[in-house]
Amino acid sequence: MIWFESLSKNEKKAFAGAFMGHAVDIFDFMIYSFLIPTLVVLWHMDKATAGGIVTYTLLASLVGAVGAGLLADRYGRVRMLRWTILLFAVSCFACGFANSPMQLTVLRMVQGLGFGGESSLCMVLVTEMVKNPEHRGKYSGFTASSYSFGWAAAALVYSATFSMLPPQWAWRACFIIGVLPALVVIYLRRNLQEPELFLHARAQGTPRMLNGLRLVFSGPLLGKTMLCSLLSGGMLGGYYAIAIWMPTYLKSERGFSVLGTTAYLTVMILGSFVGYVVGAYSSDRIGRRMTYMIFAAGAFTMGLAYMLIPASNSTILLFGFVLGVLMQGTFSGIAATISETYPSAIRATGYGVSYNVGRVIGSVFPFCVGWLGTGRLSLGLSIPVVAGVGYLCVIVAAWLLPETKGIRLDDVGADPGHAEDFNAAVTSSQQGHR
Repeated sequence: MIWFESLSKNEKKAFAGAFMGHAVDIFDFMIYSFLIPTLVVLWHMDKATAGGIVTYTLLASLVGAVGAGLLADRYGRVRMLRWTILLFAVSCFACGFANSPMQLTVLRMVQGLGFGGESSLCMVLVTEMVKNPEHRGKYSGFTASSYSFGWAAAALVYSATFSMLPPQWAWRACFIIGVLPALVVIYLRRNLQEPELFLHARAQGTPRMLNGLRLVFSGPLLGKTMLCSLLSGGMLGGYYAIAIWMPTYLKSERGFSVLGTTAYLTVMILGSFVGYVVGAYSSDRIGRRMTYMIFAAGAFTMGLAYMLIPASNSTILLFGFVLGVLMQGTFSGIAATISETYPSAIRATGYGVSYNVGRVIGSVFPFCVGWLGTGRLSLGLSIPVVAGVGYLCVIVAAWLLPETKGIRLDDVGADPGHAEDFNAAVTSSQQGHR
């Protein structure tokens, strides 16, 4: 952990704020996965409708991420982070007062606007803070490991509230509680300074917001944007297919109680934290691409074993731990890879687009699991089949993307083809403001 001890006070503060913010972000998003079995019964929803709520949330996250990215490239990462976390926290609180699937869908879409912006900007912030490219993968992976803490918090809150309250009130309490930790994050991010890399890029001039968005989809960046989106979409789709439906699978097909479901998920979540750590060091040691391919292939294999092998409950616990390691270790280098793809002046826009187009791709996966699991296949077979498609996308995208391990962020976009388009956009923007 020497790499962490060498960080400045502002860098450590940025890491703490991003870590906590991402954890709260994930809590507010993942809590719904635990509530699906209850809402299916209370509101008489089918599985396709329940999965569709996740899909609409993730579609909204693309709009929120792109909008927040465009604004962050012009006005600053820190300023926009405060607004995004406030938006998704308040909307999560409001979800606790929904009275129908339609109302919940609308509120979750509003939450998606903040969720998409916050999760993208916090990763851009921390990767830009790192001056030594040899440690960027570790910084990215350890920040992403906060996902495990947010997921674990959702499991614990679910278990506690359903143990103390009847189901018709417990699910509302789970949503309402989500606003509290967000206030702590806003406090942690007070007086946080912008990354020097961003300040330097803004001093050189930035393209108009729509020009910045155009650059993400033009020239040599077009192909990279498409591959980064496929990479993100594959790993998110595989994860959503497993994680969103896992509580329902454990309860309906394995016959576990609330406490039993929580216990098995806790073991998987512990494995996910280990996976983030292992993946973080792996992405800096053997490279981003090889790490993605190894972990994706392993996650698919273990997903099949978890769902299809008629093993004892103790063996399933072990399988769940290993599945958590492989499933989440796939994500460790993604923030580094995308940040190492776009120049500083449009990095937040590029990250927001590519990662959240990936979210849109991934949003289809929980719906597909619900659709297949409604009278076509068993839920235990639908989950690994759909997840396998996602992990195949990860392997293909990683194979086609260039390796970015060790690259300096100052050097990103230095190739002549990109520099010409980018400088023209900046010049146009500056002339337009005179």
